[in-house]
This record gives sequence, structure tokens and C-alpha cells, in this order.
Amino acid sequence: MAAVWVCLLFGVLTCKAQLTNGVTGLLHMPSADMQRDGTLMIGGNFLNRHNLPNNFWWGYDSYNYFLNVTFFKRLELAYVCTLFKGKKENSYWPEITWGKFVNQDRHFAARLQVLREGEWWKHMPALVLGVNDPTTGSGGDYTNMAVEGNGNGYFNRMYLAMTKHFDVRVGELGVHAAWLYNRRTDYPLNGPAVGVNFKPAFHKELNLIAEYDSKTVNVGFTYSMWSDHFNLLFELQDGKYVSAGLVYKVNLIGGNRWKHWR
Repeated sequence: MAAVWVCLLFGVLTCKAQLTNGVTGLLHMPSADMQRDGTLMIGGNFLNRHNLPNNFWWGYDSYNYFLNVTFFKRLELAYVCTLFKGKKENSYWPEITWGKFVNQDRHFAARLQVLREGEWWKHMPALVLGVNDPTTGSGGDYTNMAVEGNGNGYFNRMYLAMTKHFDVRVGELGVHAAWLYNRRTDYPLNGPAVGVNFKPAFHKELNLIAEYDSKTVNVGFTYSMWSDHFNLLFELQDGKYVSAGLVYKVNLIGGNRWKHWR
């Protein structure tokens, strides 16, 4: 068992995850990896309550689902929905909704790769600017940018992320660093995040993950199936709180590989 934890802590993924948040990255922290141009991802996750940003609205385990598309190799856009339960003794929720998944928080996310790995200089790390939940509103009007405090804009964050990969004898190692920022009071961010990744040469479908996401240390893995069209995700937030998910990936401009289910 100790050997497993050592592998998890010192090995991590190049298979671009962060799919708990519906975008490319590690588990929670962003990276500067990008999907292939034209990639469409549809996925969903079971989220432990410790994985959710606002204890008043999410004092329970929940779920999310998302749609994500990568354009022009450098731009990634996502639409993410996270399920709400009706809250007891709150005037917004009639009693029939209490404790039931009857609503959802919706937010957008965007990532722009400013520099690709090795661009201009062979040792150049990739560089990405990103934002989650940048605006808020109701009734379909999302022009209000006031996402500070503890109201709508629960998943708001801005970040700068860097990534560099290294070929090693037993696989591929990735090193990731980021700075995250928001002006939330329920889930404040203003600090560094770091992670490493390792994709073992003996079994390329398996990717182990470890990170410090600016709040907690998290470990987990993804497993790629059916020529990377399906990706399973498992994580232990803070080493103990389980979240898991499934993602379907397809490239809209071709180049897909298909093989028998394994």
C-alpha cells in the first residue's frame, strides 16, 4: 500500500485532465496542456462536497456535467453545469424541492494558450491564461461581471499556468505550475499551485496525478479507453475525499482512431 501512495505522489499525468472542472488541466489545478484542435469533450462527475466551493449551497455531494470544445489549437471553451438541491426553509425553494436535485449552477470557462511548449526556444514551457465563471446573471442575462463575494460566480477564478514535459527512461514526466486568483469570500484564491505528472511507458493508458491546487493536496488517476475516446477519472481530494467522472472525447475535424473496446 505504501508503494502505491509513493507512485501517486511522485507520478502524474500528461493526459490532460482537470475534468472535475470541465476543462483541461490536472485534477483541480490548471495546466498549460491543450487538447488537439477540434476536440469535443462531453463529461460528468460525482463531486464530493469538499470539492465544491460554497458550503452554504453545497453542504452535500453533488454532480456536474460539461461540454468542451478546442479551437485553433490554442483556444478552449467550456460550459459547465453543477447540480443544486432545494434548500430547506429558504423562500426561493418550495418544500417539495427540499433535499432534491431540482436546479443547477451554470458557468462558462475559457483557456488561451499564449505559448506552446518549445515555441521560440527548445526549453520553453507552454503558457496558458484562463478564467472560470467570469460573469453572472439570471434569466439568461450574463452581463453582470460582479462575481466577487459569496453570491453567484461560485466557481470564479483567473489563472496563469505553465507546463513542461520531460522524456524519462520509464515514461514521460510533466511539471506544472500556476498562479490562481479570485475575489471570493467563500473560496478565496490568491496563490500558487504546483503539480507533476507521469505517463508510464509500460501502460500508456494509465496516468497518475498529484498536485497542490492552492488549497489542498490531491492525488488520483485517469484511464484512457477505446483509443482515448473514453477517459475515467478518480481522485482523492486532500488524500481522502473521493470524486470520480467519465468523459467522452471525439475530434470534429477528423483524425480519430477507433478500435475494439478493451
